[in-house]
Amino acid sequence: MGILNVTPDSFSDGGSYVDVPKAVDRGLEMVEEGVDLVDIGGESTRPNAADVDVAEELRRVVPVVEALVAQSSIPLSIDTRKVRVAREAVQAGAVIINDVEANRQDPSMWEWVAESGAGYVAMHMQGSPGTMQKNPQYDDVVEDVIEFFGNQLDLIFLSGVKKEQVMLDVGIGFGKTLDHNIKLLRSLRSLQSLGHPLLLGVSRKSMFQTLLGVESPGKRTPAGLACACWAMQQGVGMIRTHDVSETVQALKMWDALQS
Repeated sequence: MGILNVTPDSFSDGGSYVDVPKAVDRGLEMVEEGVDLVDIGGESTRPNAADVDVAEELRRVVPVVEALVAQSSIPLSIDTRKVRVAREAVQAGAVIINDVEANRQDPSMWEWVAESGAGYVAMHMQGSPGTMQKNPQYDDVVEDVIEFFGNQLDLIFLSGVKKEQVMLDVGIGFGKTLDHNIKLLRSLRSLQSLGHPLLLGVSRKSMFQTLLGVESPGKRTPAGLACACWAMQQGVGMIRTHDVSETVQALKMWDALQS
């Protein structure tokens, strides 16, 4: 899954693809690099990011979805917390909703997922983007994440969503310390017990600065590649990344070594 942020303030590539032609060119470039899915986001969910209203988020994402659908057959996902944005993006051609706010209690998003038949990525987050990194705490982060998904999946299925529509994301960096992130990465195999494919997003995360001292997000690619290969070895189904070409090469090499 290649990341295409059409935002001015994302932590790594904010401002790079705010113009529709540039965003479309990057999406098509990722297709050439071997991406399986392009994930389009119009609202930054980095810590302390400002909220974006629905109209502005729609203005950012829908033209990009429409243009990529017209120029490529690659599947598209929409990275959003808002039901209306999810609805209009799917109507424009997106096939998956990537929801960082699966800790919601309002079922309207899930009801739309059920109605549309779109794929749905449910991500774990403690708190909200504005609060998630303010002293996150768990009794046991792995067990707490498993319990969270157990509870939320019950609500999701009650809304009419089918099991085969759902993929899970443990939410590395979303309401978690470095120690929490490492424990989750070490426990990816045990998280398979939830019975759904896992998506992992660690690309250019600040955890690499904390652990390795690499300040520039663009220089964190090697650490992300190490995590991607580890994740595939643990049975993860999809890797979400800014660095498509490098990740495709690394995973093809990893796969060749497994054969």
